[in-house]
Amino acid sequence: MLKKILVLDDNEDILEVVHEVLSYERFEVKSVSESEQFMVLMDDFNPDLVLLDFRVSGENGGEICRQIKSHPKFNNVPVIIFSAYINHHDEILAYGCDAVINKPFDLFELVDKVNNLIC
Repeated sequence: MLKKILVLDDNEDILEVVHEVLSYERFEVKSVSESEQFMVLMDDFNPDLVLLDFRVSGENGGEICRQIKSHPKFNNVPVIIFSAYINHHDEILAYGCDAVINKPFDLFELVDKVNNLIC
């Protein structure tokens, strides 16, 4: 059974590339650009890992990460946050995410961090 990854980013180009790369690496990927009803989507898809943009559709991906980590069903699901705010690495980690990937990012780094967290 394929491991499931849920990706949230409001940049369609990033969603497309990440979806393609992770699908090629044999993951089942669901990509979304809207943060509304994200926890409902988490419940429906039941991912093994979540990738979140730090600033998505006017919301804070860190706060979404906190919701995931405080949820009894999902608190063990690894979360990686994408961020263009490279000087705020420690601040982003304080939300409880398992890793941070700086934008623009290297696809090898992405695959490596994903594999380290769920394989």
